[in-house]
Amino acid sequence: MTPLAPWPYPRWVAHRGAGKLAPENTMSAFRLGARHGYRFFECDAKLSRDGVLFLMHDATLERTTNGRGIGGDLAMGEIAQLDAGSWHSRAYAGEQLPTLEALARWCLANHLHLNVEIKPTPGQEEETGRACGELMNRIWPQAAVPPLFTSFKPEALKAARDAAPHIPRGLLVDKFGDGTGDAELKLALDLGCSALVLNHALWNHALVAKVHGAGLYCSSYTVNDPWAAQRLIALGTDGIITDRLDLFSPAQDGPLL
Repeated sequence: MTPLAPWPYPRWVAHRGAGKLAPENTMSAFRLGARHGYRFFECDAKLSRDGVLFLMHDATLERTTNGRGIGGDLAMGEIAQLDAGSWHSRAYAGEQLPTLEALARWCLANHLHLNVEIKPTPGQEEETGRACGELMNRIWPQAAVPPLFTSFKPEALKAARDAAPHIPRGLLVDKFGDGTGDAELKLALDLGCSALVLNHALWNHALVAKVHGAGLYCSSYTVNDPWAAQRLIALGTDGIITDRLDLFSPAQDGPLL
């Protein structure tokens, strides 16, 4: 059994800033999440045409902005002019998509933790992972608790590892190829990951024991129901990513019902 390394992050993670309560991946969302008491924030990062990391989940712009087409095809100056708030509600009309650097500096200034999901535009996996590592090398103090890099894309995690090997990584998995999770655990270990971040329904007692025994932490997405969160706490998992900042207290570890 491999001993677990110290895990410096809180259990509860605010998904894309504030879940569904504000337009995702905007500074208003992260500020709202902080007002709800959350100290650990997940965001999605991808590259603009001119090589700037910005926050957006989808490859295309239509769902969360007034733009059209592939977000990564635009320069950052064009991305900054998009309205990323009106789709959510009139109160957030005109909200901008921030750069990853802006969010990271806000987290540092407020002593908050950051989970950067490397979410590359298809075909830009290595470039995006490398850029994330290089950015954190440049701006994140070595003495501070590092951000956590996660991704569904092994190529992105490998590039981030090569650029910034000291920053912990987690492999995101939605489903198992063979039903056991053995291949995904091996891949996470081969990538030097510190965590396996699974669709929450995949966890069970045996898998938690196996992953912990391999020296990795167990995290889950996206957990929005009390019964699911309580199950994960009872299983002994370590991280819970949620949209329901209005339902779960980030200090809550006991019974949720």
